Amino acid sequence: MFTIGDFARHGRVSARMLRHYDTIGLLRPARTDPFTGYRRYTAAQLAVLNRVIALKDLGFTLQQIRRILDDRVSTEELRGMLVLRRAELEETMAAAAAGLAQVEARLRSIESEGHMPTDDVVVKSVPAVRVAELAATAASFGPEDVGPVIEPLYQELFRRLKAAGIAPSGPGIAYYEDASEGDGSIVVHAAVTVSQGPRPGLDVRITELPAVERAATIVHRGPMSAVVPTAQTLAHWIDTGGRRSAGYAREVTLACPADREQWVTELQEPLV
Repeated sequence: MFTIGDFARHGRVSARMLRHYDTIGLLRPARTDPFTGYRRYTAAQLAVLNRVIALKDLGFTLQQIRRILDDRVSTEELRGMLVLRRAELEETMAAAAAGLAQVEARLRSIESEGHMPTDDVVVKSVPAVRVAELAATAASFGPEDVGPVIEPLYQELFRRLKAAGIAPSGPGIAYYEDASEGDGSIVVHAAVTVSQGPRPGLDVRITELPAVERAATIVHRGPMSAVVPTAQTLAHWIDTGGRRSAGYAREVTLACPADREQWVTELQEPLV
């Protein structure tokens, strides 16, 4: 048997925590000396301690954990709970990383105020193009709202195209329009260039994006979560030249490797 200090060390917890668990009846010592009150634990009780800590990390209260232990949750059930919790934590970490990217993008925009380069902007005409697309609504045009909508759209779009035996014939083109609700939400169109025309039973929309006679274009390098400085460079160029925007910029994917820092995207903003 182990003393409470030895058991705490092997279980990587504090002796104070073990005393508390004993007091509330969550993890009783295997033996308590009736004269000295010294607690003794067995190695087999480490399994119970591991379950307690794991369930606590899942967000259960100590009272809930006691009920779960009384119900004899199996190892497989507990593992399922932990896998679910891990997925939740990974999602939280991904959201936090995306939020950090937004902050960094805004910071770069602030730091570049007053000296935004505009010599990278090119005006050109954009030809009409046939695309296959799926669309959904995002709460706003902010990258933090667009990203969680457009990425699943593209995944589903490519899945459906593959199932239909249709291969893209050109780049992906994301484009946007105001939603009809008038609450600031936008319709996100995840599209990709195709040569295939519409056909019965096809569960993606085939449409023609119209030509743009004059578009102000700029190349963005890196993830789209960090597009704000590039988009604002384009806005400065439009404004300082006395030009007028005619709507949302299209985003044409020029390169999309696994490393998002290597992404290359052209913004094409139509001009009046």
